[in-house]
Amino acid sequence: MPKRPARCYTKISSPPYTRKEYIHGVPAPEIRMFEMGNTKEKDKFRAWVHLYAIEPGNIRARSLEAARKAANYVLKKLGRNAYFLKICVYPHHVLRENKMMSGAGADRVQKGMRLAFGKPIETAAHIRKETLIMEAASHVENLEHLKEAIRRASHKIPLKTRIVVEVKK
Repeated sequence: MPKRPARCYTKISSPPYTRKEYIHGVPAPEIRMFEMGNTKEKDKFRAWVHLYAIEPGNIRARSLEAARKAANYVLKKLGRNAYFLKICVYPHHVLRENKMMSGAGADRVQKGMRLAFGKPIETAAHIRKETLIMEAASHVENLEHLKEAIRRASHKIPLKTRIVVEVKK
C-alpha cells in the first residue's frame, strides 16, 4: 500500500505522540545521518546558510531524508572537507493511519471509524514557527554552492521556509 501524500500529515492536529515505549511497531526514521562533511573543523567555516520554518507543521522523516540528499548532492562537489551540513530536527512524532479496506464486500467486513486509533506508519518532526531545520557551512568563496544546496533542500520540505545567510568575521 503506498504512502499518503504529505498534505495528509503536514498540519498539526494533536500534541506530539512520542512515547515509543508504549507504542508497538514504530518504524525507524528513514534519515540516517544528521551531520555530514567536515564535522571536526566546522568552527573554521565563516559562511553559514540556515533554513528556517515560517509556519508550524509536521515534516516526515522521508522528507528530511530527501532534503538531506538534495543538499548533500550539491555540497559534495566541493570536497569532503570543504563543507558542513547538519539536520537540526529529529522525527520523534509517530504518525498513525486507520487503514480502510476497499473493494467488493468491504462494507460487510470493516467496522469503519469505530475504534479508529490507527497503526503507526511513520515518524515526523513536530516543527514550531521559526524553528531551524537545516544548516550548512563552508568557506566564503563557496557561498553560492551553500545557497543552492539549501534552496534545493527547501523544495523537499512540505512547509513554507526561509533561507538566512550569515557570514562570520
